[in-house]
Amino acid sequence: QVQLVESGGGLVQPGGSLRLSCAASGSIFSIYAMAWYRQAPGKQRELVAGITSGGSTNYADSVKGRFTISGDNAKNTVYLQMNSLKPEDTAVYYCNAGLRVAGAPPMDYWGKGTLVTVSS
Repeated sequence: QVQLVESGGGLVQPGGSLRLSCAASGSIFSIYAMAWYRQAPGKQRELVAGITSGGSTNYADSVKGRFTISGDNAKNTVYLQMNSLKPEDTAVYYCNAGLRVAGAPPMDYWGKGTLVTVSS
């Protein structure tokens, strides 16, 4: 069994900052990449940022320059530092990991999500 547990969401004023964390646990053989997605009410889930095990990153255009993704391979943890938050960043943020457990092919796993609300 693999679990992805997100934390760090909450209510923040426009212009504020939040840091999300996602820890993967279980019988993990290797993690290839981790990412953050978000889904706002009435909208499709979208990629926010991703990071490979080698440290390569990619970002949605809407968050470039404001959000930073980072990872700790030793802890199987990924972080999302979100600065200069805007009301349009309000969404449920989901952690995603592409990984292998022993004896199985690579698969995608998802966390349950953490709510980020940007409002004054």
